[in-house]
Amino acid sequence: MNSAILLSSIIIILCIIVSKISVKVGVPSLLLFLVLGMVFGTDGILKIEFDDYKVAEELATITLIFIMFYGGFGTNWKAAKPVANQAFLLSFVGTFITSMITGLLCHYILKLNFFESFLIGSVVGSTDAASVFSILRSRSLNLKDGLASLLELESGSNDPMSYMLTVIFLGLIGKTLTSPLSIAYMVFAQIVFALAVAAAVSFMAYNMLKRFTFPVNGLDTIFVLAVALLSYSLSSFIGGNGYLTVYVVGIVLGNTKIKNKVTLVHFFDGITGLMQMVLFFMLGLLSIPSRILNVAPTSIYVALFVTLAARPIAVFSILTPFKISLKKQLLVMAAGLRGAASIVFAIFVIVNDNSISYDIFHVVFFLSIISVLLQGTFLPIIAKKLDLVDSDENVLKTFNDYVDDSDMELIQVKIPSTHHWVGRPIMEIELPEESIIVTIERGDSTIIPHGKTVIEQGDVVILNAKKTKYYDISLREIHINHRHPWKDKELKDLNLPQNNLIVMIKRGESTVIPRGNTVIKDKDIVLIRDI
Repeated sequence: MNSAILLSSIIIILCIIVSKISVKVGVPSLLLFLVLGMVFGTDGILKIEFDDYKVAEELATITLIFIMFYGGFGTNWKAAKPVANQAFLLSFVGTFITSMITGLLCHYILKLNFFESFLIGSVVGSTDAASVFSILRSRSLNLKDGLASLLELESGSNDPMSYMLTVIFLGLIGKTLTSPLSIAYMVFAQIVFALAVAAAVSFMAYNMLKRFTFPVNGLDTIFVLAVALLSYSLSSFIGGNGYLTVYVVGIVLGNTKIKNKVTLVHFFDGITGLMQMVLFFMLGLLSIPSRILNVAPTSIYVALFVTLAARPIAVFSILTPFKISLKKQLLVMAAGLRGAASIVFAIFVIVNDNSISYDIFHVVFFLSIISVLLQGTFLPIIAKKLDLVDSDENVLKTFNDYVDDSDMELIQVKIPSTHHWVGRPIMEIELPEESIIVTIERGDSTIIPHGKTVIEQGDVVILNAKKTKYYDISLREIHINHRHPWKDKELKDLNLPQNNLIVMIKRGESTVIPRGNTVIKDKDIVLIRDI
């Protein structure tokens, strides 16, 4: 037991070091986790034998639950809503098209068994959420016109479709699904039951977090962790798609006002990072590199089918009616990374049907390595070549994300009738040094304050100063470059809309609390509060 704990701790530390190295060398850290697992595995240096696919499937399922949940929790629905229709069409219709075209090509070109061809198409049909989230966020890819949100929404929500198709073709191969009616019912149950459970669990969790007083600090974090596990297990138990449920619950909770959200964000950020390390290392450990050589030609062919045929056809057929430009479609095509989810579904196939005529695990494993290595490495380069990276792009963030990165925090003050601010405009109030009123909550209304705004009895005033972690405020982030019209201008000279307020300026490693005579400089990051 002690040796297992020692080995586990060493592996985690090595994964952390490797993730740091990956940033410098420009290779996705998830790929290095895979390689590290292979080094520890059967053909590696330590020769650790691990070939229990059932245990691997159960462990992989747990890791995917948290990766999917945090993918939803971290999705800013306000930013994603304009591209939601395209993203969900790509998630469901696009995954179906990709799977079917890949299956046809595998059958007619590689001469695989008919149903087995469509099975491998289903397994590799979805883009990998863990890979896409990791690359977009680690490389800070601020893409134009909501493309980052489109890719995150698509990759976060298309695993359920791929999983459902995998189950269907496994059923057809094993003759457990024998009629169109049984297939139709399974599809109905997977989607409808999943959404019903998501609605019920989200309602319960939101009300608990809003109204229940947890007896010990930190129990709310443990509660949300349990909610993620409950979402998947309850949905799967009644025949729904657990991955769809957990993703929807994540979106709902991540986009509602709940206490201590910043604590939850940092907790699940760490948990998700750990889950990615565990998942990719375990998949590398499970693989046998000597077998990869035997399936490499098949993996390369399938990778070409997906990347050069199936994915482009799916993207083009879905996004063209939305009048999305060709270069944006090219980026979406290039972002179709295959990764952990496909490998996990391949493990699911092995556990549930040993009669497959080819080594599906290693075929998909090597395909995923190719995808993460090539597409993951070159995606930022392709985005720049297509001129789709915009340093001026507004990136919606929660204010608490910035609070923890700087020495500035939020303070909440409720104004009683005896307070000396009552009846006075903000311009006449002497605020503490390095503080500014960010928001005024008046009854059910939210007011963006200005100099002439009069403070009233009962107002809840939120100041940017030093220090609370309660309030959750959305901001727009604007990157200033040498071409930006605000460069070298004082704030008082900017013609901002009435419901906009600049609340903070990030200048290198320092934070500037803005005043009317504050001058905006090149490379500043300006944070704007609006409604």
